[in-house]
Parts: sequence; C-alpha cells; structure tokens
Amino acid sequence: MTNYNNSQNDKEWWTQQWIDLLNSYRFKKRLERARNYARQGNVLSIEFKDKEIISQVQGTAPEPYKQSLWLDTFSDEDWNYVIETMSQRAIFTAKLLAGEMPQNIEEVFAVNGLRLFPFTLDDIHAKCDCPDPKRVCKHIAAVYYILGDRFSDDPFLLFQLRGRSKEKILEILRQKRGQSQEKNSTIKEKNTTEKTQKSPTSATQESINFEHFWEYKQKLDSSLVVITPPPSNETVLDVLGPLPLGTSANIIEDYFKKIYQNISQQAVITALNQGQDK
Repeated sequence: MTNYNNSQNDKEWWTQQWIDLLNSYRFKKRLERARNYARQGNVLSIEFKDKEIISQVQGTAPEPYKQSLWLDTFSDEDWNYVIETMSQRAIFTAKLLAGEMPQNIEEVFAVNGLRLFPFTLDDIHAKCDCPDPKRVCKHIAAVYYILGDRFSDDPFLLFQLRGRSKEKILEILRQKRGQSQEKNSTIKEKNTTEKTQKSPTSATQESINFEHFWEYKQKLDSSLVVITPPPSNETVLDVLGPLPLGTSANIIEDYFKKIYQNISQQAVITALNQGQDK
C-alpha cells in the first residue's frame, strides 16, 4: 500500500514536486478523502492516451466515474528550441539517454520561456462526470495522487503530457549527438591532414613549449574578463551516480558534495579578488 505522506527525501524530486502542488489545494478534507480513495484502490484505471490521461474512479455510485486530465502542450517550435538547448549540455543529453531526469531540467524550459511542471493546480485541466461542481473533486484528486507514483516510475510521462513523447525526444538527441561526433571527427581529420602537409622546418617553428602553455604575458582588458559561477550546481559525483559503498554511501557522498561546493565557491571568490587586484 502506498504511503502518500512520505517525506521529501523518500521520493524522487519530480514526484515530490507534483505532490507538493496537489497539497497546496486549500480544501484539505477533500484531499484526505482523495488520499483514502487512492490507498483503498478506488482508482480502477489510468491510461495515457497521447497527450491526455483517461481514468476511472469508483465512488459511492454503482458505476465508476470517468475523468480526463491534460496539460497545455508546447508547439513544435517550442519543443525544437527545448531539445536544441538540451543537446548543447552534455550532462543533460547523457542523463536523458540513460533514462534519467536531470535534477535541473526546468532550466532548459525556463531559458525558452516555458515550464515543464504545472505552476499551480489551475494549470492542470481536468473533468469528471460526477455531480460534484468543484473543479477538483475527490475523484480527480485521487487520480492526482496515483499519478505521483506513475511519474516516479516514468518521469518522461510529463514530456508526453506537454506534447512530445520520450521516444521522439531521445531519437532527436541521438541524431544531434551523432551529428556532433561526425563534425568533430571531420575537424580532427582536417587538422591531421594539414599537420602532415607542413614541412619539418615549419613544424619545428610552431612547436609548443608545454611548460608555458597556459601563460599569457599580454595585459588583459578588464572589461573583457567576466567571471561568473558555473551554470549548474552539479559535480562529478552527480555525473558518476551513486557510490557503490553500501550503507556508508550517503554519508560519504554528502561529505564530498560539501567539499566540492566549498572548493567551487572559493575558486570563484579567488578569481574575483584577483580580477579586482588587476
């Protein structure tokens, strides 16, 4: 039996965000009845049909009530911009292709003026054929709770409700990654060809002194130097995934995350101080 009162640490972040949205509903007694319906198995069926959710909930009447839920979908142009933004960030592409929802996925939508998750319950459209005149009846609310579990199993269902299937998004990301790899390969071959065509004399003249490779003796224009924190708070630990250390993994991982955060913050502060000194 599912517990819909778990703490935030017990749920994936996207599931918790969905439940928090539902818990913002001001009719608390109605929500309690809806949770009971969800716990007791009154939600008989939930089916994702393209961009809409069709469900049936057994109420007090002999026949179950029918519900339909949907979100506003994004246009093809909007999705093209979103997927292009995803493809430009390697960590997003890697996680999505691995079937994982990136922690800061909303950044991709925000920079394109969109939002993946509904901001309020008013952003969720729902209908129920029960006689309750309220916009969110207990049958619809019960479906909301069950959807939290569905999103936990497959967060890509949120993409589907916004108008683009998981398969389509991953297909385009694979194509873009293939094009990028092909382009890099072409550039590498061109550089190799140009290098072999150079005479021994010119190659010697252009040899690199690796001890001074990162040195730049010319004075920089301070107006052209911009120091900013990294665009993402992800560390190498997020890229590598959970540590295979058993019960001690969480303690060690939290310890290293604090170290990475402190180092990152100190690096930015040091760079800013050096920039001001110059």
